[in-house]
Amino acid sequence: MKKPFFPYRTETVMSTTTQVSSKSRSQYKAKAYSAASAKSSLAPTTIPRRDPGERDVQIKILFCGICHSDLHQIRNEWSAMPTVYPCVPGHEIVGRVTKVGSAVTKFKAGDVAAVGCLVDSDGNCPKCQDGLEQYCPHMTLTYNSPDVHLWRLFRQYCRQRTLCHTRSFQPKSCRNRIAVVISRDTTQMRKHRGSFDFNLDAVSAEHDINAYIQLLRRDGNITIVGAPDKPHAISAFNLLLKRRSLSGSFIGGIAETQEMLDFCGKHNIAADVEVIPIQKVNEAYERLSRADVKYRFSIDMASVKE
Repeated sequence: MKKPFFPYRTETVMSTTTQVSSKSRSQYKAKAYSAASAKSSLAPTTIPRRDPGERDVQIKILFCGICHSDLHQIRNEWSAMPTVYPCVPGHEIVGRVTKVGSAVTKFKAGDVAAVGCLVDSDGNCPKCQDGLEQYCPHMTLTYNSPDVHLWRLFRQYCRQRTLCHTRSFQPKSCRNRIAVVISRDTTQMRKHRGSFDFNLDAVSAEHDINAYIQLLRRDGNITIVGAPDKPHAISAFNLLLKRRSLSGSFIGGIAETQEMLDFCGKHNIAADVEVIPIQKVNEAYERLSRADVKYRFSIDMASVKE
């Protein structure tokens, strides 16, 4: 099978130091909102950014989503991924390309590009060669990774190596039935026990996962993609008696993310969002912590100029 090629990666592993190399390119200042500690609110600041290299794409950020993962990181609630301060969160990014390096072939100025959780990987390890760079041991996350150059968002400009945008996609037909059950309705939950083949648990707050395991039929699977700060208490018998399985999955890779975006573009699928200015970001995080959110928060980055 032909190995995937990702043309926007550097040819070497990114530095793991927080110090700026003496060989760094010239830098400029960018506007940002950062948290100085786990108890701090996000506040305006400026951060150094280096000019783009030959394999870099620089974008002007238009919108940035707010995710519960960002809240966990700001408050240093993930012991497995301790937060480095100052922390500039944000990893659901849409922007317009302003500059491209000389070795970039698939983006040009004016294109709309998307940035997710991951911005770099070594490109050489078995995970990367299998198109699963999100499991690369040397991956660089969009923010809170050791390299100071790659702390990102909420800022007006950023530089990016790993991007997605629209190309054609031919979707496969879906024959599986998708059921909707209101989990707070105990009658519905009892009615559907033992009826599901698969559950995807995307909840990042503390909750009783056993109630969702009980919805599975024999040999059913529940996959965790949410990351609560406290461990789940799982009843062994909920798994044993029906040979159910529990598994986990990290973020999608670039190819998978591109496939999803292409599918949404082809079928005109969009998300309902609540657009806010950057000045309301702390209010939005407080509402998120109280589960006072109906739609995804999306920051209009034009408000940074204000």
